[in-house]
Amino acid sequence: MNSPDKLNFLVIISDEHRRDAMGCMGHPVVTTPHLDALAARGTLFTNAYTASPMCVPTRAALATGRYVNRDGFWDSATPYDGSVRSWMHQVRDSGYDMASIGKLHFRDGEADNGFSEEILPMHVVGGVGWAVGLLRKDPPAYDVAAELAADSGRGETSYTGYDRAITTAATDWINDPDRLTKPWAAFVSLVSPHYPLSAPDEFYDAYAEAAFDLTPEPVPDHPEIRNLADFFDYDRHFTAATRQAAKAGYFGLTSFMDDCVGQILASLADSGQTENTVVIYLSDHGEMLGEKGLWTKQVMYEASAGIPVIMAGPGVPAAHVCTTAVSLVDVAATAQEVSGNQSRPDQDGTSLRRLAQHADDPERPVFSEYHDGGSSTGAFMIRWHHWKYIHYAGMPPQLFNLASDPEETADLGTDPSHRHVRDEGLRRLRDFCDPDAVNARCFADQARRIEALGGVDACREAYVFNHTPTPEEQTARKASHE
Repeated sequence: MNSPDKLNFLVIISDEHRRDAMGCMGHPVVTTPHLDALAARGTLFTNAYTASPMCVPTRAALATGRYVNRDGFWDSATPYDGSVRSWMHQVRDSGYDMASIGKLHFRDGEADNGFSEEILPMHVVGGVGWAVGLLRKDPPAYDVAAELAADSGRGETSYTGYDRAITTAATDWINDPDRLTKPWAAFVSLVSPHYPLSAPDEFYDAYAEAAFDLTPEPVPDHPEIRNLADFFDYDRHFTAATRQAAKAGYFGLTSFMDDCVGQILASLADSGQTENTVVIYLSDHGEMLGEKGLWTKQVMYEASAGIPVIMAGPGVPAAHVCTTAVSLVDVAATAQEVSGNQSRPDQDGTSLRRLAQHADDPERPVFSEYHDGGSSTGAFMIRWHHWKYIHYAGMPPQLFNLASDPEETADLGTDPSHRHVRDEGLRRLRDFCDPDAVNARCFADQARRIEALGGVDACREAYVFNHTPTPEEQTARKASHE
């Protein structure tokens, strides 16, 4: 039997799940009974953040436990390739079965990504990803933005079908008798509630008549936010009807995802492994959902950069709420601590279990950055106490007091009376990196990547998509080109 002094480690990650969209976070509409139950038997982290509000770079940071600028997996066309040792490598090499099930968004499965096996993996398209996003200095029109509104509503999609397959594969893997013979770790990665914002009937119908505010919101008056809104011009394609459908679809997908999580956790209980398994639920980033005239992610507002994090299992305080700011990069240190491995000194995170066991620390800073498609310059966020400072290389900063202004409507970035707070934010940011030097290094790296892919024209003509095709769709596309 599995040795009682070796704990299993289960990470369940969703895609595009904003932090507030859970019952346990007090959301007035969405229902997430399985995530709420997980929080009730564990710890809910109410101030958790992504390392970068974009799928590919933040998943690289999750694997390495290092911030994006440290390794240069900057963007959606520079995916994790196994070249930097991940926590998955370390846990696997210490004797664990280490499986991935579902979306990875790494370069490909030919590299050693650290897993004993990859089940139903979704990697970036063609081992390259979204090459258009590299063209930040002279971006082409993002012609597929209209799909977001057009594809919202009721119904199954390739993503919901993929999530059903991931859920079945995960429950089968957990229930396999081999799981009882040695310690294991699993990285189970669902795609929902990522767009297309179409939810299966029963989940969509739960929100179809909800009284959402459908009033279009203005884009904040900041040059980089306007630049991003001009590139990702999703909002102009919406009508009142499609806004209703998109919001109902998003919350329907959130409840659908919660149901998948419930099935996975039920398999853990049914196989008698709950008491010997540390579970983390989180998402890679959030979803703006029309707030401030913005959809999807790419920005440092709470709806985009904030993520849900729930942890339960041995050594995790039950029915506990932790307000210490935490990061997606803390998962690596958590995996190492749970599995009895040493954290590497070159990593950036701290074990979430240890943070949950200690008194809340309002001064703990958390860092995030964005260098991907649509941006004209690097964005760097530092969060400490109730302050959020956002540095844009070569542009005015943003500053928000999240205690008095949780909706981030009052930007204090150029307010003379808050100069001392901005100075403090910049000082804290420089403890993580020199933002201007990092910005220059990123653009230089991306220029080399553009040339390696065949130049600007080749990147413009690369496969353009609004969301990564499922493995089945990628296989079909490859066959059609052969």
